[in-house]
Amino acid sequence: MLRHVTTPNAPAPIGPYSQAVWAGPNLFISGMIALTPEGEFRNESLESEVRTALTNLVAVLESQGMGTQHLAKCSLFLRDMADFAAVNAIYTEFMGDAKPARETVAVLGLPKDARFEISAVAYLPL
Repeated sequence: MLRHVTTPNAPAPIGPYSQAVWAGPNLFISGMIALTPEGEFRNESLESEVRTALTNLVAVLESQGMGTQHLAKCSLFLRDMADFAAVNAIYTEFMGDAKPARETVAVLGLPKDARFEISAVAYLPL
């Protein structure tokens, strides 16, 4: 059975999807961009976009009693691969010792013309 997750500490979906969905012991977290929980788009800089999106990801994890150590896989989407090193520096700061599987993909566009988006799968043993 699927269980949909909603937390006020992350932005509400801007389309017909859930912030996250439990499927067994796996939590599938939808793509997070630089929207605040109040819906403000924080696009002043690449750094503010990445930090806001990662803060949203952590908020969803924490709402379920989890942290970055529970992440099994992250998918990063960049509008420009020239941002790869800067994104990695901030990502490493947020992840600490967690080393989930990951891919980073360059894309032509993202919602709200964002420069960065992250989605993830976390695991919590039953």
